Amino acid sequence: MDYLRYYKLKEHPFSNVVDNKFYYNSDQHAEALTKLKYAMDSKKGLAVVIGDIGTGKTTLARRLLEELDEEHFEATLLVVIHSAVSSDWLLKKFAIQFGVESVKEDKVEVLGQIYNRLLEINESGRKAVVLIDEVQMLNSGEIMEEFRGLLNMEMADGKMANFVFFGLPELEDVLALDEPLKQRVAMRIRLHSLSEDSTIDYIRYRLNVAGSGDIFTDEALSRIYYFSRGIPRLINTICDNALLEGYLMKRERIDEGIIDTVAVDLGLKPET
Repeated sequence: MDYLRYYKLKEHPFSNVVDNKFYYNSDQHAEALTKLKYAMDSKKGLAVVIGDIGTGKTTLARRLLEELDEEHFEATLLVVIHSAVSSDWLLKKFAIQFGVESVKEDKVEVLGQIYNRLLEINESGRKAVVLIDEVQMLNSGEIMEEFRGLLNMEMADGKMANFVFFGLPELEDVLALDEPLKQRVAMRIRLHSLSEDSTIDYIRYRLNVAGSGDIFTDEALSRIYYFSRGIPRLINTICDNALLEGYLMKRERIDEGIIDTVAVDLGLKPET
């Protein structure tokens, strides 16, 4: 037996793997989605979402991708996993993601292929959208200049290509590498950690999705907020470890003592 059966859960409620089934639509995430969909629908060109580690940027990106109707959007998501990315590689990647066949080697030809494909998408009545996660890793003025070039492709009703950058606060410094690009940011959204009430709602929501009820005491929920500071990734880590600890101790409910033990084991210290 593991803690799933012990607490009558159908699946792990606090995995840090992005799963839209567990998406918690907090007020700030709901507002961000509305703003981003407006920016993409009206072809504003470039929107930026900035947040500290663990505040739900990747979760928001996946949710936005899911909510962009395929009938009206040609949308794709690119996750930057390392900083050793050249502008040539990135342009070819965009060409592939936009649906260009037989991508050329020459940069000028690739740009021509991208332009023709964007023209085709726009003339079909759809909008071309690229969501890019961890953009702060593209710390290159040359790459930012390429984005500016793509944003210069326009039609009468707006930009031919629309981008949403998701990144850590350092993203502001990356944008500053190309001042004209920075000035083209049509929308900026800042994600913050959850409030205590939202943290408690978040935990209960995920437990309900996983098939169980109120496993944590009110005092335990407050301690989770105290140690996590409302950061979803830390909330998940604390709750997952607490459920395991509660199972090992054969506790029917998770109390504040278990949360304190888990916090010590994880080396978590609240901000002073």
